[in-house]
Amino acid sequence: MTLDLNFAALWPVLAPAFAALAVLVLDVIIPRAHAAYLWLAAAGLVGGAVMTIPSITQASGDSTGAFCLPSGHCLYAASSLTGGLQLLALGSALVVLVLTWSDWASAGRGDRTSAPSVVLVALFLAATAGVAAVPAARDLGTLLVALELATLPVVGLVALERRASRHPGAVAGAVSLLTTSLVSFALLALGAALWVAATGSALLDPVAAAAAAAVPEQAALLLLAAVFVLAGLGFKLSAVPFHAWTPLTYATAPLPVTTFLAGTSKVAALGGMIVLVQALAGTSGFALVAVAVLAALTMTLGNAMALRQDNLVNLLAWSAIAQAGWLMLPLASLSSRAVHAAGGYLAVYVVATVLAFVVVIAVARRPGGGVTLADHTALARRQPLTAAALGLALLTLAGLPPAIIGLVAKVVVLRPVAADGTWWLLIVATLNIALGIAVYVRWLSALMARSGDDEGWERVVPAAVSADSEPTMSGDAASAPAGDADATTVLPTTEPTGARVTTAEPGATAVAGQSAYAMPWTHRVLIAVLALLLLAGSIAPVGIF
Repeated sequence: MTLDLNFAALWPVLAPAFAALAVLVLDVIIPRAHAAYLWLAAAGLVGGAVMTIPSITQASGDSTGAFCLPSGHCLYAASSLTGGLQLLALGSALVVLVLTWSDWASAGRGDRTSAPSVVLVALFLAATAGVAAVPAARDLGTLLVALELATLPVVGLVALERRASRHPGAVAGAVSLLTTSLVSFALLALGAALWVAATGSALLDPVAAAAAAAVPEQAALLLLAAVFVLAGLGFKLSAVPFHAWTPLTYATAPLPVTTFLAGTSKVAALGGMIVLVQALAGTSGFALVAVAVLAALTMTLGNAMALRQDNLVNLLAWSAIAQAGWLMLPLASLSSRAVHAAGGYLAVYVVATVLAFVVVIAVARRPGGGVTLADHTALARRQPLTAAALGLALLTLAGLPPAIIGLVAKVVVLRPVAADGTWWLLIVATLNIALGIAVYVRWLSALMARSGDDEGWERVVPAAVSADSEPTMSGDAASAPAGDADATTVLPTTEPTGARVTTAEPGATAVAGQSAYAMPWTHRVLIAVLALLLLAGSIAPVGIF
């Protein structure tokens, strides 16, 4: 038997994988070349993203295959949807790399609380390569290996990247994620064995699945196979009742790693579910009732629990669970429109969620900052540009104008369900729209609230702090460069605590005795780019779906 390899189609996966290998080789040749590791990682991610363009520009229904058998079946196939999901994964991973750049550049330098940067970067790239491979998998072996490659390195990142202030519970979060991954793999392996028994092939082939569904004995095996594979993917996607790991791991992992879990990893989970649904396209749809039930339970529990959270990481964790229900919602219908609707909703969700996490990280890294709702109180008055970007992300997740892209995304995922006449699911989804609005409006109201610290600020100080400066204690007045509306300044220690400082730019405030701090320019660029993507999508949302 011969295989048509066609490596050109594999570059979105090979680029980050080769970058990980290059990082390991470079560490042998030039130990502790910390900055070089990061630049190699960035090159791998950018190169992989560029190589998705041929797949994205294909006509609808076409695909580029690799590892193709003489029969014509390919173990790897990249359609336009696959290319879009790969681009989304690589782009969100690049955002995470920028967020971790300064920490990973110094990781392991006389600090035994963190793994060496070469280990962190290699694990990160390996996980990203796995995520990029999942949507293109067309056989069970490739799917299982890609899913585990997308998950197991992240366990290492949660446990080993311990420079963040939340590291005491990182091992518990890593163990929770590892246990989930092992259980998930066991379910997937069992489902794969049943699939082979039902269809006689390890290929995820709609024709073979339809033929098996026509025979009663084989149809029962196929049903069990689909349920077990769906359960295994439900763990990855944080679907109820497989969601318990999500709040714990999100809350204990370093924030950039949490961003990777909330954004990039979701591409692998939904990509695997899309592959399964496409393989079942020729059946009667019996397994998709389970998808509908899981979607309804997931979005309802996620929104209900998110309403109770004051810690924003926990809120975003439960929000991710709720959004997983929305991602699964259109897959309860067997149609190409449903699959593309899920992919489009994933794109909107990932951009908005990553933007929210970038702002949370930026606020948390300020002197005296944190990740609670109280830390975001009156942010619109103090840092109006940052708050505006965060508000756009929250409105997108809620599906409220002026974030039209979020509203369109919810309408599009509801259309396949309405076309199938699944009215009970539509009613549940409509109720969850109201619950979701309550979740995000609660956060928005905190941004626009009036803080007690806003009273009595009088003094004006000049601007003079570099955007890349780290927090430092100083008794001298300092502020941000001209034109920066998101800087924080300090008064001399002779000023009474709680006095307000008004800088030359509106919205830049600080409290006496706190460290002089200006948001790093990399965070500002990320916030601006992600917000512009949401704005562009709100102006012309049709092109996303």
